[in-house]
Amino acid sequence: MIPRRVDEGIYEVSPEMKVVKFNETIMNFTMAVPARIYANEYLMERIARDKSVDQITNVACLPGIRKQVIAMSDAHQGYGFCIGGVAATDVEGGAISPGGVGYDINCGVRLLRTPLKYAEVAPVLPELTEALFQAIPSGLGSRGKLKITNTDLDRVLDEGINWAIDNGYGFEKDRVNCEDNGFTQGADSSIVSAKAKARGIRQLGSLGSGNHFIEIQKVAEILDPVAAKIMGIEKDQVTVMIHTGSRAMGHQICTDSLQEIDHLMHREGIIAPDRELGYVISGTKEADRYLAQMRAAANFAWTNRHIIMHWARGAFNDVLNVKPEDMELVYGLAHNILKQEEHDLGDGKRGMVNVHRKGATRAFPPGHKDVPLNYREIGQPVLIPGSMGTSSYLCVGQQKAMDLSFASTAHGGGREMSRSKAKRKFFGKNIKQELNDRGISVRAASLKVLAEEAPLAYKNIDEVVGVSHNLGIVKKVARLVPIGVTKG
Repeated sequence: MIPRRVDEGIYEVSPEMKVVKFNETIMNFTMAVPARIYANEYLMERIARDKSVDQITNVACLPGIRKQVIAMSDAHQGYGFCIGGVAATDVEGGAISPGGVGYDINCGVRLLRTPLKYAEVAPVLPELTEALFQAIPSGLGSRGKLKITNTDLDRVLDEGINWAIDNGYGFEKDRVNCEDNGFTQGADSSIVSAKAKARGIRQLGSLGSGNHFIEIQKVAEILDPVAAKIMGIEKDQVTVMIHTGSRAMGHQICTDSLQEIDHLMHREGIIAPDRELGYVISGTKEADRYLAQMRAAANFAWTNRHIIMHWARGAFNDVLNVKPEDMELVYGLAHNILKQEEHDLGDGKRGMVNVHRKGATRAFPPGHKDVPLNYREIGQPVLIPGSMGTSSYLCVGQQKAMDLSFASTAHGGGREMSRSKAKRKFFGKNIKQELNDRGISVRAASLKVLAEEAPLAYKNIDEVVGVSHNLGIVKKVARLVPIGVTKG
């Protein structure tokens, strides 16, 4: 299936029959809605290299799918859904697919502003980067410094950052500028497997590995002075961005759910267009069970980033004597999550739908009830990080997002080459030296991860964000550049 360009920044595959071969059996599936890719020519050429287009056309065949399936400008092949995939299904009778959320449930980003200017931080950048690296455990299989009880863990899974704030991590005001106020309702810790709990209990407050990071940034450019002022952002200001998710807890919950769903589909004789696209029907007990576990993992991730933020504040206090309360949360958001939201479904109809966002960021417009009051006139803050050597963007959601993308946008640069290919092409030692030569202090758990996460392994972030900005999905507010990076 070859997408055709239908407008500036929009490619589309119209509904058609898909022929899928399972072993020796040929099956036909019909796309119920079009599949759209938001990209320019440069990005479309890269997205077309893998199975992303095939994956979103598969999703367009799922029961109860509404309006259109979307691949954002950072799309690349994932499990079931492409990463950068967005899809909405009916809350009664529509499909709910763990592949539309992913293994790292509620992987997401936070941005803190500091009262510091770059000139104040530059002389101590290596020391500050090292302090962050030492304060926050990172790396593959890393464990947090916290030793919590099983009762504490259940509270984290059920209550999100409310547990953390009750226990002295962060401040009451942190709730306001966080999606869901850092607490996804409807979680049920009692049905989370013992294996998931055992894997997660020692990882709370840890960064993990791969593309997860803590980044010290400088505000290089103000692109919307009004919105920037409302968010407390100024040129040359130092900010901190935190990117991580639910660690082994989310991975195990997804694994458990996929096994349960696979057995159910086999028992009921249900076949999906792709073996990785298992689903349950919204409104059934099986769907409710997945949602309750997914929400528990989401609460773990909200809390994980919250505790990391608390320790990051401590590192700044140790090195630069910045009071923790003066490092304020600009916004925190999720990338991999399913939300039940009301949206325009076309033909003048509105309704509640299951919005799957996998490697996609919510982008509500000005005036939306779920945007914090202090930002409601400008729209929801949107954080789109680049790679460790490129810019990141602070944006705000716009009204067109409601029509074009179920209020969603890209979540980052999006990989252009696999981790294995990046390791063959780049050397971690060289990447570190190149970043140091550009004034970026780097601390990583291994040189291997620096090779995997080399800037050229990702799509051009300026192009990715430019597509959403030009389509009117988001408006660019500020461009941030890395000055210190810690990686797992």
